[in-house]
Amino acid sequence: MNRSGPVPGVPFSLEGKAALLECAIGSAGISIIFQDPGLAIVYAENLPSQFPMLLVPGGNDTDLFGDVHGRKLGKLKHQVLETGTAARAEVDISVDGEMRTYELKIHRIGGDRPSGVLSVITEVTETQHREKVLKSLLRELSHRSKNLLAIIQGIATQTARNTLSLDGFLVKFRGRLQSLSNSQDLITDSSWRGAFFFELAEKQFAPYWPEKAGAPPIFGLNVHLTPNAAVHIGLALHELIVNSASYGAIAGGKPTITLTCQETLLAGRRAIEVSWVETLADSDEVHEFSDNSFGKTVLERVVPSSVNGKAELALLPGRIEYQLVVPDAEFEILKREPHKLKMR
Repeated sequence: MNRSGPVPGVPFSLEGKAALLECAIGSAGISIIFQDPGLAIVYAENLPSQFPMLLVPGGNDTDLFGDVHGRKLGKLKHQVLETGTAARAEVDISVDGEMRTYELKIHRIGGDRPSGVLSVITEVTETQHREKVLKSLLRELSHRSKNLLAIIQGIATQTARNTLSLDGFLVKFRGRLQSLSNSQDLITDSSWRGAFFFELAEKQFAPYWPEKAGAPPIFGLNVHLTPNAAVHIGLALHELIVNSASYGAIAGGKPTITLTCQETLLAGRRAIEVSWVETLADSDEVHEFSDNSFGKTVLERVVPSSVNGKAELALLPGRIEYQLVVPDAEFEILKREPHKLKMR
């Protein structure tokens, strides 16, 4: 039940009400200014310390807000007095070198024969900052979502072009989507800062690496990859691992694979080289990746182009070798000591 006014039977003085309202205004961070019809300041309450306290007879908005804001507010308040329609305005004031924003809600007091105008002032600097951050995050989310949809569309199109049956398409497409999802999980867990190379490789190996083979042999630098690099290197690793699990060393039950990440140079600039070396059971076999396969396209064209790097896939008798060079804009080295991944 809503109730206004004093509780019946409980006396409450005007001074008591004023004290309560003053306390409420102060705790809410609200300031109020009352001005007569000539816009001379008659009363002010809870003004922030950064406002000049020039509340002498005849003081006005210019005294408080400066010439530019004062003139604009004066014009607006005269309109409120004439029409009775409430108005809203914002003023920016420099406080210790930082711009602070204040919102004024302006009301006419006294009906058709107004006694003055009341301005209710609140600081909205932090609120506006949060709104800007939120809008920026939403734009970034939209951008990243569009990028992901474009990647998924490309995966679907290329998988369909290189698959002869619906069942085959579904198996390959689901695997590639799961690879993308695994990379995105790491990126999301890091608040979109990216992913570490070892964790990314572990995620991609996990569904296919046989437990009896021990930990996958992942060596070198555990660099921190940007979100873009993590997604595309994850796709490259997925194609290499799935190919091995289908036709290569993993499928043979005794995988002889080495995955390393080392520092190198690309066009004279710092870079990393991600290297995959796989030894096949048959030393004379030249391996599966057909010329038109999507996996080969991902490794040789899609991934290096997406990270502004370069790549080379070599299908040799008894061996598969892949080198991907990634420029420094797509990674940072947080720890230089070589590491070997231990599967958890």
